[in-house]
Amino acid sequence: MKNLKLFNTLGRKKELFEARNNKVGMYVCGITPYSVTHLGHAFTYTCFDVLSRYLKQLGYKVMYVQNLTDIDDDILKKAKQEKTNWRTLGQENTQKFLHDLRWLNNVQPDVYPRATDHIERMTDIIAGLLKKGFAYEKNGNVYFAVGAYREYGRLSRLSKKEMLRTANQRGNNPDDPDKKDPLDFVLWQSKKAGEPSWLSPWGLGRPGWHIECSAMATQYLGHSVDIHGGGADLVFPHHESEIAQSQSASRRRFGRYWMHVGMLKYKGEKMSKSLGNLVLVEDLKKHYATNTVRIYLLSHQYRSAFEFFEKDMKKAQATATLFKKVWRVQSAPKKSLAVSKYEQAFYEAMNDDLNTPKALDTIRILAQQILKNRRTNNVTDAKAFLNKTFGILGLLVEYQ
Repeated sequence: MKNLKLFNTLGRKKELFEARNNKVGMYVCGITPYSVTHLGHAFTYTCFDVLSRYLKQLGYKVMYVQNLTDIDDDILKKAKQEKTNWRTLGQENTQKFLHDLRWLNNVQPDVYPRATDHIERMTDIIAGLLKKGFAYEKNGNVYFAVGAYREYGRLSRLSKKEMLRTANQRGNNPDDPDKKDPLDFVLWQSKKAGEPSWLSPWGLGRPGWHIECSAMATQYLGHSVDIHGGGADLVFPHHESEIAQSQSASRRRFGRYWMHVGMLKYKGEKMSKSLGNLVLVEDLKKHYATNTVRIYLLSHQYRSAFEFFEKDMKKAQATATLFKKVWRVQSAPKKSLAVSKYEQAFYEAMNDDLNTPKALDTIRILAQQILKNRRTNNVTDAKAFLNKTFGILGLLVEYQ
């Protein structure tokens, strides 16, 4: 069974997954809690939840780390707009997010670190980068010198012009007079009036976005992370910059497999907080059961970009209803319904870069066969296998 292939963004191809000593360290970039959970969040974290479940089913020992970016430009901006404390805003939205993920039946990560609990580790890494010549300090700000790292751009494969345009859209200030290169990114920024700050060798300030994840990932998983994931919008600049600073600091390969989840669209545009075109989990909960939403999400392969349409939720609801009927079936005849071909098809789909749509189709057909043959075949084994697949996909067994 251990012939799982995953698409590695770094190499732009599916690669056979190989673990070290049967252990898997997985780091997934978490939310910045300045708003509530939308369906794009749900898709990302449900996909990685399934990956974690499947790796465990294959016999691997998984350490799953998902961070919380609780200090960031966005959360400070939102707190100012709402005239509330930034930490209170973050805590409230974090609790809503965790509640939504529990409702979706996602298993809590093994470690759920907050950025603000790891400031000292961040400053230690930054100090090391300064010492090695990969960073420079000016006026209390510390920047990573992109030009000093020759492989910058290897993950995203963007030209410098494209990188600068994308970085500027995501918070980079190319006109910062303290920078040597417009593409250099902030490792530490000096204190601004009205903002929270922490003590560092360069004075009071706060960390940049990218260094937060490097610090937390290496704190819990070591210098080399087996699987590093997140949304496709994080390929650049976030993950590109993580690689640069982490490998410059440790001189070791930072991420072995880079996995990125496709973006959701709604009303023709990418679903995002900034655009406000959100489908919120808290709204879906009012109309649909957990299995319906989860089946809807897993009906799309994790790398695919797709648009939300209400009609697709109805299709997922029909599948959830089908599964519910199966659990009510009682079995008596001696002749068993053969399940080997369904097992083979299911695992082949999962091993093919987590092809959850095909895996769902397989168990949907099996469920239909169980209902069709319940009076002539013993379906106990079939239901047992179905239960196993539910555990892998995170679906709930519903008897009522």
